Amino acid sequence: MNNYNNSSNPEFLNEYLAHIRVVKMLSERTVQEYYLDIRLFLKYFCNNLYETDISKMTAEDLQKVTLSDIYNFIFYAADERSNSDKARYRKVSALRSFFKYLTKVTHLVHDDPTRDIEIPSPKQALPKFLSLNESLRLLEASGDSESVRNFCIITLFLNCGMRLSELVGINISDIDFHENRMRILGKGNKERMVYLNPACIDALRNHLEIRTSNKKAVDEPALFISNQNKRISKRRVQQIVIETLKKAGLGDKGLTTHKLRHTAATLMYQYGDADVLTLKELLGHSNIATTEIYTHLNDESVRRAIEENPLANVKMKK
Repeated sequence: MNNYNNSSNPEFLNEYLAHIRVVKMLSERTVQEYYLDIRLFLKYFCNNLYETDISKMTAEDLQKVTLSDIYNFIFYAADERSNSDKARYRKVSALRSFFKYLTKVTHLVHDDPTRDIEIPSPKQALPKFLSLNESLRLLEASGDSESVRNFCIITLFLNCGMRLSELVGINISDIDFHENRMRILGKGNKERMVYLNPACIDALRNHLEIRTSNKKAVDEPALFISNQNKRISKRRVQQIVIETLKKAGLGDKGLTTHKLRHTAATLMYQYGDADVLTLKELLGHSNIATTEIYTHLNDESVRRAIEENPLANVKMKK
C-alpha cells in the first residue's frame, strides 16, 4: 500500500488519491506531491479543531473552508515554510484539483472555495541544455571501449528526448529493428513509438551484442541492466550521466538527465525540420492525446525529426 493512503487520512482524501491515480492517471510523483500539499492544508485548517489530526475531519468541516482560508494557507507556506513561488503555485493547483473533485464528483462540498483564487504563475526559467558542440563532447566522453552501455544511454537521451523513467523502463522486446523504432511507456502508462536514427540503431546493436551474451541476465527483460544483472535503476543512470558530464568537462553546468531531454528537443528544433507540434508528439506530452490538432500529425514528420537530428550519424568509434 502506498504511504499516502492510510488510516491516518480521512476517507475522502484516500478516495481522492485513488481517483487521481486510477481515473486521472497522474504519475506517482504528482500524486505524492498533491497528497503532501493537501495534507498540509488540512492540518493547517483543522489545527483549531482537532489539533492537526486530520483523520477526524468530516464533510461538514470541508464545507467551512473559505477563499480566505486558502489565501491564509498560501501566506503561511510563504512566510513560515519559505516556499518558493513554484511550490506555492503547486499547492494551489493541488487544492483546485481536490475541491473540484469534492464539488463535481462526490458532491461533498457545495461551493468550491478555490474557484475565484488568483495567484500569479511562477516565472518560467529557460531550460538548460547542451549546445551541439557540447553534445558531441559528451558523446565522445561516453564512447570508450568499456562503456558501450553508457554510450547507448547517452545516445538515446540526446537523439530521442526520452524521460529518465522511459529509458529505464525499456525492454529488449520493445525494439523493432525492421521498422527502426522503439516502444516507450510514458507518463500515465501511455505508449508511443520513437523512431530510431542511424546513431541510435548502431548504439543499440553494439549494446545488445554484449547485453544478450550475458547468460546471468537471460531472464531479465530490461534493455539496460546493472552489475547485479537487474534492471538498471534511475539513480544509477543519473550517476552515469553526471560522471560522463564531468568527464566531458561539463560538470559545472548543473545538467541532469532531464536537461538532455531538453537538449534533444532543442537540437531537433534548431537544426532539423521539426516544428513545435512535431516535437510535442515526439516527446510524448500529455495534451497530444486530447487535443484534436495533434491528430493531424503523421508518423513521417516524427520519423524525419529523429533522422535529421544533427547527432543522428555519430557512432561509437571502433
